[in-house]
Amino acid sequence: MKLIMAVIKPFKLDEVREALSGIGIEGMTVSEVKGFGRQKGQAEIYRGAEYTVSFLPKVKLEIAVNDGQVEQTVETIQSTANTGKIGDGKIFVYALEKAVRVRTGETDAEAL
Repeated sequence: MKLIMAVIKPFKLDEVREALSGIGIEGMTVSEVKGFGRQKGQAEIYRGAEYTVSFLPKVKLEIAVNDGQVEQTVETIQSTANTGKIGDGKIFVYALEKAVRVRTGETDAEAL
């Protein structure tokens, strides 16, 4: 099992969710986060004064999948979230040691 964590632009969330549903991904956790990378924030003007916004709004997705679904899931997120512009985000894949469904006590692959 793997945990896929993706940080994407907020306006791409619905499109990515629909694409993942289309390949059989049934659940994910979504968090609103802020961050920066090469994008380095942006300059904005408020009441005539310019200031730099260091952290930009992003959406973080966390998706637990079986090993056989990893590549397709990563490719789906990457192709759907891609705008071709800086700040599109990142995808990370972690090993997932154990999963437990709280309601039933099912573990590992059955819990996903």
